[in-house]
Amino acid sequence: MKDRGYYEGFGGAYLPEILIATFDELVETFQKAKNDPEFWKEYVDIMSTYSCRPTPITFAGNLTRHFGGARIYIKREDLNHTGAHKANNVMGQGLLVKRMGKSRVIAETGAGQHGVATATMAAKFGFKCTIYMGEVDVRRQRPNVFWMERLGADVVTVREGTRILKDAINEAFRDWVTNMDTTHYVLGTACGPHPFPEMVSFFQSIIGKEARRQILEKESRLPARIYACVGGGSNALGIFKAFLDDPVELVGVEAGGKGLDTGKHASRLCSEDASIGVAQGYKTYFLQDNDGQMKETHSVAAGLDYVGVSPILAQFAESGRIRFESATDREVVDALSLTIKKEGLIPALESAHAFAQVFKEAPAMSKEDIILINQSGRGDKDIFTVADAFADPKWQEFIKEKAEEYHA
Repeated sequence: MKDRGYYEGFGGAYLPEILIATFDELVETFQKAKNDPEFWKEYVDIMSTYSCRPTPITFAGNLTRHFGGARIYIKREDLNHTGAHKANNVMGQGLLVKRMGKSRVIAETGAGQHGVATATMAAKFGFKCTIYMGEVDVRRQRPNVFWMERLGADVVTVREGTRILKDAINEAFRDWVTNMDTTHYVLGTACGPHPFPEMVSFFQSIIGKEARRQILEKESRLPARIYACVGGGSNALGIFKAFLDDPVELVGVEAGGKGLDTGKHASRLCSEDASIGVAQGYKTYFLQDNDGQMKETHSVAAGLDYVGVSPILAQFAESGRIRFESATDREVVDALSLTIKKEGLIPALESAHAFAQVFKEAPAMSKEDIILINQSGRGDKDIFTVADAFADPKWQEFIKEKAEEYHA
């Protein structure tokens, strides 16, 4: 990493002058904490007593036998408190907020998991909390909205632009500019201006540190490949970072949506629809037109429905250290269904992208190979979307009956 958070030309901190002092304070606080061994001990302690760290790895024996190829293991971030890897980042940032003496946190959310995690952290530490969420995502992730509000957060529905994650980020930044003296923006992924990409991936690196130790304990060797879904990139970097210097293939799976040839997707690093640009305070690949205007994105998974990608991942894409693929909505729903039936596990739709790619590749691998999948979240949050995708008649009847009750 170069000065001000550049990663081989990606990243940086493209900020309005009014935010410079706030970011300087955040950079200084983070760097002091990062270099303080006691801070990491405090972080690990709170994650082990308040959350569920270390999360286990699970051998997927039924899926392994089903495909007949590599041995499949799953890193269980779905068992983390609030149901996803998001708690790792927000609890770390919460400790930084305490160090800075601020009293309010704000966040953006797409799938809602980051919003729930931030609201949970705010409740524990006693912060005021506001969550920004696009109107489209509010509708498809209503259970998470319910829990955010019960946790005491003010959930603001964003009706500007395409009404999804990027628009929620824009609104959160507007709030921060107005309230920066008392407020910290708990950015949810490894994007945005420096130090967020470094900071978020630092807290998420606990995933890979655990997973590397666990797989060596179980198999006495490293996996041949590691798979993770890629939206902004926090869960992928979280598990990949510990293996960067190892002879392990790292595979990031983006949202292929309706197909890369349709334009209705959210694939930045494995499609021809993205180009390098600067937006939301940093430089990376964005889905944008020739005039630099952001394109509409699509994914069945709200958490992957974003126009940009971590500048750290952009760097690794350019260098070839990480291979990037995409999975379509249909492939994802099919992979989710198979995982539920074979293993009794319910991955989030985001995580199911990684499963979908594994299911394409595992059969051709040796039975001596090991695959590790990062199950970044659990799927109960997706019940409305998944039930619709499965066209479940009993669910449809339930929704109809409920609607009739409310209108009676």
